[in-house]
Amino acid sequence: MMLKELFDSGKFVITSEVAPPKGIDISEMKEELEHLRGKVDAINVTDLQSSVMRLGSLAVCHLVKDWGFEPVFQLTCRDRNRLALQSDLISAAVLGIDNVLALTGDYPTLGDHPSAKPVFDMDSVTLLQIAKGLTEGHDMVGNELKGAPKFCLGAVVNPGMEPIEPQIIKMEKKIESGATFFQTQGVFEVDKFERFIKATEYLKVPIMAGIIFIKSAGAAKYMNKNVAGVFIPDDMVSEITNAKVKSESTIDIAARIISGLKGMCSGVHIMALGWSKHVPTVLSKAGL
Repeated sequence: MMLKELFDSGKFVITSEVAPPKGIDISEMKEELEHLRGKVDAINVTDLQSSVMRLGSLAVCHLVKDWGFEPVFQLTCRDRNRLALQSDLISAAVLGIDNVLALTGDYPTLGDHPSAKPVFDMDSVTLLQIAKGLTEGHDMVGNELKGAPKFCLGAVVNPGMEPIEPQIIKMEKKIESGATFFQTQGVFEVDKFERFIKATEYLKVPIMAGIIFIKSAGAAKYMNKNVAGVFIPDDMVSEITNAKVKSESTIDIAARIISGLKGMCSGVHIMALGWSKHVPTVLSKAGL
């Protein structure tokens, strides 16, 4: 089912994600997914996350659908030119994959093949325009398609960036280009997110708040230093540092954040970072 249908019905949409393995052993990935069965509405499949070579997102989306989950095809512009992007989109449609999250992608120097040549033929805004054009029955240069796909197109936004105005301007461009929902970067400051939501109310588009599991104080400090627009408050860092059982503090913090956000947004996207087994407990504690 397209996520748009869930948003239109008024459902609070819950998604999570899976990172394809570096290799062909998919057993651990499938085990991670089983923890989410019946708990989430869809599964994002990351596309060479952090520029690390992995099993492809499109192949894994096909597996995820076969296993009875609704996939969200993450598609980045980093590794493909406009021919490949369009081909992958219509390939996804043929496989019954309707939900697409358009991303520009991380630079290759961040990953395990730092000498790889980036493509970046398009950016996420142009990718949305391309995908929208395909649904209208033509490719990006106007050639008619033999059968047009149907997509629910999503995009990303970082509500923690300051100033926030450039992010909102880009949201406007993405909506004009075909985006029907947004997933955000990880949110840890509820009050700041509320200001962002009020500033974007006029856009009238579903926004899903990103929830990142903080697995250690070291991870929190790393994110504060290296992830733009993300700030994990000192009291949360101290809570993790002093916790006897780290996973319990991870669960408590994530549940509190969701509880604080759920009246403001249209859903949450949970980035469990390998701890999918804790997602059901987090959702229960958050009253979902």
